[in-house]
Amino acid sequence: MELTFLEVGSRAVQTALLLAAPALALSLAAGFVISIFQAVTSIQEQTLTFVPKIFLTGIALVIFGPWMYRVMNDYAVAVFGNLQHYVR
Repeated sequence: MELTFLEVGSRAVQTALLLAAPALALSLAAGFVISIFQAVTSIQEQTLTFVPKIFLTGIALVIFGPWMYRVMNDYAVAVFGNLQHYVR
């Protein structure tokens, strides 16, 4: 399987977005729920949104960490396995 430079770059961006998706989705959901809570209770404290987002991001990294490692490892193996095709 021979990949061009643009294909490798495109796959790198896709892999980065795929890896960031779980943590970003949980952080977005937490922000949405907290913003609704703040609107209902009229509490406008900035740290109220920060702490749960950090906590959920950490939880997401712990839960999805093994999957993220496999995705990164598969990408690295594909890139370095085809390294001889890139250098001509």
